[in-house]
Amino acid sequence: MPDSDVILETRGLSKEFRGFVAVKGVDLKVARGTIHALIGPNGAGKTTCFNLLTRFLPATSGTIVYRGEDITRASPAEIARKGLVRSFQISAVFPHLTVLENVRIALQRKRGSSFDFWRSDRVLRAYHQRARELLDAVGLQDFAQVPAIELSYGRKRALEIATTLALEPELMLLDEPTAGMGNEDVERIARLIQQVAKDRTVLMVEHNLGIVASLSHTITVLARGEVLAEGSYQSVSKNSAVIAAYLGTEHG
Repeated sequence: MPDSDVILETRGLSKEFRGFVAVKGVDLKVARGTIHALIGPNGAGKTTCFNLLTRFLPATSGTIVYRGEDITRASPAEIARKGLVRSFQISAVFPHLTVLENVRIALQRKRGSSFDFWRSDRVLRAYHQRARELLDAVGLQDFAQVPAIELSYGRKRALEIATTLALEPELMLLDEPTAGMGNEDVERIARLIQQVAKDRTVLMVEHNLGIVASLSHTITVLARGEVLAEGSYQSVSKNSAVIAAYLGTEHG
């Protein structure tokens, strides 16, 4: 894969916790404009990997390169400003505000004007149109005036994606976007992921292998902190090491 096609790359990425190696020598290449899934049995190191990529945890060793720039020691805020944003870390943190107000606040964060929250309606109205566009994009246009706390679980996730889109990510990290959902919500979120991936790159950790199979261009399988296999769903699902790693674990 030519370097110009790679938006995110890790080289020898590792994380140790007091002698326990959670992530071990992970080499990952995420191609621009694709949906790339990170899967593996429980305890495989997927969430730790996400925490390393967004610098919520410092790596013990290895390098993280985003758009050709070494971001291994950048702060989480710097990484978000560069366009690498993890969804659900910026969730609808204001349950008693409306859906529209939550998205409007996320738009203010993008501009770096956190104190706009305390300013007049006239100032906040400037964000109104863009907030409504984002709600349309995630299918929440009819819920604009509903307090976030009253949304169903699946629609809360859609709101979280809208607040992430407000930060204009070039690479969006989705951490188990369909966890705990019923079939109807899973299908809605799957359609939404496909939609938001049209003009950006998506890296997701996901347990639902049906979603992984239908959405992903490339799949990286982790087991015990190491890359076990990588490729299309067809190739990794037939890999004997992958089958052995999943044997006896919950992965539906």
